[in-house]
Amino acid sequence: MTQDKSSPPKTTADAYLGALSAHGIDYLFGNAGTDFPAIIEGFARAQINASPVPKPITVPHENVAVSMAYGYYLGTGRPQAVMLHVNVGTANGICALMNAARDNIPMLFTSGRTPITEQGLDGSRSVQIHWAQEMFDQAGMVREMVKWDYELRLPEQVEHVVDRAISITKSAPMGPVYLSLPREVLAMPAANNIAAKATSAAATPPAPAKHALQEAATMIANAKAPVIIASSYGHTENAVVKLGVLAESWALPIVNFRPRRIALPTDHPMHAGFESAPFIKDADVIIVLEADVPWIPSLHKVNADAKIIHIGSDPLFANYPMRSFPCDLALTADGELAIEALIDELGAPEGDALKQIEARRKTIAARKAEQLEARKAAEAKLEDFGTINADFLAKCLNAQKGDDAVILSETQVPLRLFDFTKAGCFFSVSPAGGLGWGLGAALGLKLAKPEARVITLIGDGAYMFGNPTPAHFVASAYELPTLTIVANNRKWGAVRKATLGMYPDGAATRVNDVAFTNLEPSPEYHKVIEASGGYGEKVTDPKDLEPALKRAFKALDEGRPALLNVQVEYHDNQALAEAKK
Repeated sequence: MTQDKSSPPKTTADAYLGALSAHGIDYLFGNAGTDFPAIIEGFARAQINASPVPKPITVPHENVAVSMAYGYYLGTGRPQAVMLHVNVGTANGICALMNAARDNIPMLFTSGRTPITEQGLDGSRSVQIHWAQEMFDQAGMVREMVKWDYELRLPEQVEHVVDRAISITKSAPMGPVYLSLPREVLAMPAANNIAAKATSAAATPPAPAKHALQEAATMIANAKAPVIIASSYGHTENAVVKLGVLAESWALPIVNFRPRRIALPTDHPMHAGFESAPFIKDADVIIVLEADVPWIPSLHKVNADAKIIHIGSDPLFANYPMRSFPCDLALTADGELAIEALIDELGAPEGDALKQIEARRKTIAARKAEQLEARKAAEAKLEDFGTINADFLAKCLNAQKGDDAVILSETQVPLRLFDFTKAGCFFSVSPAGGLGWGLGAALGLKLAKPEARVITLIGDGAYMFGNPTPAHFVASAYELPTLTIVANNRKWGAVRKATLGMYPDGAATRVNDVAFTNLEPSPEYHKVIEASGGYGEKVTDPKDLEPALKRAFKALDEGRPALLNVQVEYHDNQALAEAKK
């Protein structure tokens, strides 16, 4: 289509959108307000002129928008952009921003800024709210959770500001950056000779220092009972493969403690489950691999003589106000590069080390066999229940999901009953624990991988935090069929478990209607998705669960998003046992 000659001159907003596209931004997830006119006009002009700009995605809640950018990164490894409405929209997005920051998810988190001027410029204040929405320091709301923040001040800055924002967000340790966009600046004529291209590369990921690498390799080579504990490791398929090579060569058990990603396929001989406690009490070398909390000090006892190595781009998690896990060696390195370097530094085991490794391999194999038998026994007992519990839900979903499915979990449904055999097949909520992540993250991941079967496993409380009406609207509007399974126990299960953990014999154990934990009467969650044309079903009887899963997957195959409202029974004794792990 030819350019519309009657259109106004190119604005800063036009240049900004072009710069985003030139820097690899595929989507701008937005929740608009009165600060957006120049951006909206810019998208319309780009459509008329066939100019390259990101695709705008209308998201009617900020929490969902930020979580979608998060999920898209999980699926592609490419950061995306979000734009929210001045200070109020920014405030609504902060919970999701915290999640992204603590999980080192890069993104360009932006918002408009209430007009600076009261009159005289295109974009000056024109409605009553423009006075009350101005803040002395809008970026101050998010500064602790971003790596960099800035306000666009002049049209001439567009190329350089976008360039710096993207290069910083992609540099290790990665994380969100913040940019505010005043309405008048966006409406100004674009500067001449702006070349919207990337000029600054992201910093290369840190590689391990040679002396530290040698020290770590010596500890591992001489260890009798080493263990690796990983939580966030596994960003790429190559990273998972490399860890498997190291683990297999040196018989290193891998514990995926409170995982955000699967570091090693669960059928790998060195995958040692999801609990640190059985290993750390006897381990003589503990490698903490991209794990902020490798065990719970108040619950788990570590061998006092163990040598402990922490590996990560920020191995001491310097942005956590307090974290005092013992550390004999903090190896600053990208996890994947560190594992690759350890493989080279250690080489192939030989001599006496071979005998020790083979003995360890047998011990690990025996322990893995015990775990498998315990799992089979637990699954067999599930058939005797007349109600659905979390274990039964896990068993049925595992049987139906398929090897290529991607599960995003925001619930306490047990991972030990799942088979995760491929890299990138499981993600869990950020260590920040901001509820409501799962619905938006699933949509972003589905956008990134349209061929994938994407499943959100979420508690009823987290489901409400996820802003389900906006989330289901987006799924329908942009044809993103995902399956949401609400594990509905009509309680804040995590709150109840925490209370029992502190007061196992307290008054709360003897009271039926406990303050701040009950979520009854329970809404008919399955009807919420129906309002957006999705498939919804309530499941109460255990025998109906697997048929319901099949019907839900059929809906996905037909292009419809689906939700199962699964009535899960809650038991205090199980919660108390979980609290003590």
